[in-house]
Amino acid sequence: MILVTVGTQLPFDRLVKAVDTFATELSKPVLAQIGRGSYTPQNMKWIKNIEPKDFDKVFRDATIIVSHAGIGTVLTAKRFGKPIILVPRKAALGEHRNDHQLATVSQLAGRPGIYVAHTDDDLKNYLLEDLDSPSHEDSSESGRASLVSYLKNYIAAV
Repeated sequence: MILVTVGTQLPFDRLVKAVDTFATELSKPVLAQIGRGSYTPQNMKWIKNIEPKDFDKVFRDATIIVSHAGIGTVLTAKRFGKPIILVPRKAALGEHRNDHQLATVSQLAGRPGIYVAHTDDDLKNYLLEDLDSPSHEDSSESGRASLVSYLKNYIAAV
């Protein structure tokens, strides 16, 4: 299953709509957590919010995570050894108050198991590939510690 998650604070209809547009072309079913969005998906299962008690199970069952560039989701993907495709929110589109998610993905791009989609075509192409997960490329504690250390420093600086 492909899990799309937009977090719980802000809507991200652009991401949900993009995946919904080509969900029928994907070989795996899609579950989207759409949060406060106003777009209602037509081609994939969706839920407004995943209860905290169910979140780990849903994450564990997923094979790929598609998400806004939220640090918590990145760390959760790393914890569960899941590849994650990040689609940064853009302030110019009213998706966030500033472009810190663009800064985040510029620092995370190329790390094991982390893929950045700046366009709908990028997103679709990643979803059609067999992506490596962080557990396949970097299962060492030092790799996880390096990512966690970077993210903590980044959060402190923002």
